[in-house]
Amino acid sequence: MQTENTPPKLFDQVRERIRVKHYSIRTEKQYVQWIKRFILYHGKRYPQEMGVAEVEAFLTHLAVEGKVSASTQNQALSSLLFLYKEVLLIDLPWLNNVVRAKQPQRLPNVLTRTEVRAVLVRMSGVYGLMANLLYGTGMRLMECVRLRVKDVDFERGEILIRDGKGTKDRVTMLPESLKASLQAHLQQRRALFDDDTRLGKASVYLSDALERKYPNASTEWAWQYIFPSGSFSLDPRSGVERRHHIDEKLLQRAIKKAVQAGITKLAMPHTLRHSFATHLLDSGYDIRTVQELLGHKDVQTTMIYTHVLNKGGRGVRSPLDM
Repeated sequence: MQTENTPPKLFDQVRERIRVKHYSIRTEKQYVQWIKRFILYHGKRYPQEMGVAEVEAFLTHLAVEGKVSASTQNQALSSLLFLYKEVLLIDLPWLNNVVRAKQPQRLPNVLTRTEVRAVLVRMSGVYGLMANLLYGTGMRLMECVRLRVKDVDFERGEILIRDGKGTKDRVTMLPESLKASLQAHLQQRRALFDDDTRLGKASVYLSDALERKYPNASTEWAWQYIFPSGSFSLDPRSGVERRHHIDEKLLQRAIKKAVQAGITKLAMPHTLRHSFATHLLDSGYDIRTVQELLGHKDVQTTMIYTHVLNKGGRGVRSPLDM
């Protein structure tokens, strides 16, 4: 039993530090999982007793025996870096010298306009609306799932994406062709919100900072998720029962089903974002504009879509066809 003088357990310290730094619940779960695996792999030894040899042995085990991808291996390393630097406050020079796995440089998978239409025409309802938004705005999957009512401006024809990758805000367009569908969806969403209000369960998740700044915002219409879950659930951090946003896995499955029925390529929700960028560049839009719409920090990241456009001999016509 923990008393006032007893220091919190290691994983409680990890969670507390993650929340102080305002990391997402997903990051919290992933970091705790990797730290647990690291400790168990080395026979439940205390992290303070281990060093570079143990970290490298664990990462090697993941790559060789676990056959994890480079991104997964780097995620495990990031978790251990967080443990030592942020939680244990141990400044170990060797941490900065641990080599991250090199991720393969691959061109993004992109659908043609015809293929996009073949996928979207096979989707309807909420999932169809969300899939159209992914392609029509260039949003990431979780950016779409987490949209709130106040983030859509129908008069200006734009969507404000808050806390995107890198905790950055940005603005993208609201496609004219989706305005009527989205407004109709919001009418149904308002009816659900009114029902939740009568039940006293209209509260929605807000970060600690926002809850302190706007104490009544969690039960206001403007802050509600546009695409809500079909049921109530317990917040894993606060324990409050409320309606969260829709589970992204449901949209992923719906898109996968439409892809399998419509085209032969492999595609996922993020493929629609890749297609959005490539089709804009193909239509002659400036790469800096596309960079801003995608929320890329570096234009070099956006430049990869120019390579997709040049695929097939870099746009050069074969002499056999001349």
